[in-house]
Amino acid sequence: MISVENISKRYVIGHQRDTRDGLRHSLEHAVRNPFRWFSARSEVRKASREEFWALKDVSFEVEEGEVIGIVGRNGAGKSTLLKVLSRITEPTEGCVTLKGRIASLLEVGTGFHQELTGRENIFLNGAILGMSRAEIRRKFDEIVAFSEIEKFLDTPVKRYSSGMYVRLAFAVAAHLEPEILVVDEVLAVGDAEFQKKCLGKMESAGSQGRTVLFVSHNMGVVRRLCRKSVLLEQGRLVAFGDTDEVISKYLSKGCEAYGFRTWPENSADEKLVRLCEIRVVTSEQEVSGHVDIRQPFSIEVKYRILSRLPMSRIALRLFTAEGILAFTAADSSSPDFSKKSNEPGLYVCRCTIPGNLLNEGQYYVTVTGDIPFQEILFSEESAIGFCVEQTGGASSRFPEKWGGAVCPLLEWSTERAEDELVLPGAR
Repeated sequence: MISVENISKRYVIGHQRDTRDGLRHSLEHAVRNPFRWFSARSEVRKASREEFWALKDVSFEVEEGEVIGIVGRNGAGKSTLLKVLSRITEPTEGCVTLKGRIASLLEVGTGFHQELTGRENIFLNGAILGMSRAEIRRKFDEIVAFSEIEKFLDTPVKRYSSGMYVRLAFAVAAHLEPEILVVDEVLAVGDAEFQKKCLGKMESAGSQGRTVLFVSHNMGVVRRLCRKSVLLEQGRLVAFGDTDEVISKYLSKGCEAYGFRTWPENSADEKLVRLCEIRVVTSEQEVSGHVDIRQPFSIEVKYRILSRLPMSRIALRLFTAEGILAFTAADSSSPDFSKKSNEPGLYVCRCTIPGNLLNEGQYYVTVTGDIPFQEILFSEESAIGFCVEQTGGASSRFPEKWGGAVCPLLEWSTERAEDELVLPGAR
């Protein structure tokens, strides 16, 4: 259905030139020596222009009926790719081949006219997307019911909230019934109930043989909808294949090390606290990126306080490979927190995680130091990663993978209850 062959998209961006001389000096130079001033202006104009490749040599193919996720950090080229596929912009290099009608929902209310009512914009937007007037009339009631804005149907859309905007926009695009549906990260505007309806609509579109391209930063939704995914990084295709593998690679991109990471102590900065080291220590006191699901292990954070602090706190946030927050922990929950020293010096903070708590899989740790309710001292997203391995834990008796971020070994007991004595003639 979609064939992308070595497409690249180049933009020319400008930089503001140095204006320290001011307008008076610039006019004075122009009057005294106009030719020299004009030549200098031309050189500045050339120097202030820079080429930026939003996409570079991206190639992949999508089969009919596939639901493909597109993931990557902000600025990776996801939206540019969708605009090229939607024929909103032409690629600088390469070509795209599409088979069938395409519907795009890239921005909230794309194609809506502010002064027109919701009813009028349904017909306008439907026509822009390629629907005939008869087709819009036939599906009008379904579109209105899906958007849940019947009460405000004859109100100009300039008075709509962003949530009402996206409801109506998605409702029109979803009922186009195209062969290819392209959806950018616009569902975040809607409420939870409407997001469920939209996801259900996309799931049904995929099950009906339509092709869907879906951009989202919600890895759980991508994993639910898409069997295959595309990973973009700085405009280049980094991975294309199984969604679990792509998401794992995407999340690990922000993680510099497994099991151990250090930061150089830069004497030039003026921070109150410097993060020095973070490591994962197993129950055998070994630094490793792999831990036994049954054994306790520790996450140790080494930091240096440069100036006396009124109070400081170290917090850890553990994320699964799907980007789901497993839990947050801080040393302020310790009974000894009130005795904690905040004098200048080198410190090691240790958080012990018990065995049979985390489920098997990959985890990423974000570490933060702060003065509660006052100042962030340091923060490192995905500072370190580690793997929890199944070696005979709670779920190993039967060959199955249990869901969830945690897999605790809880206490169970079963007793046989005596049968109740049933008397003759009793009901």
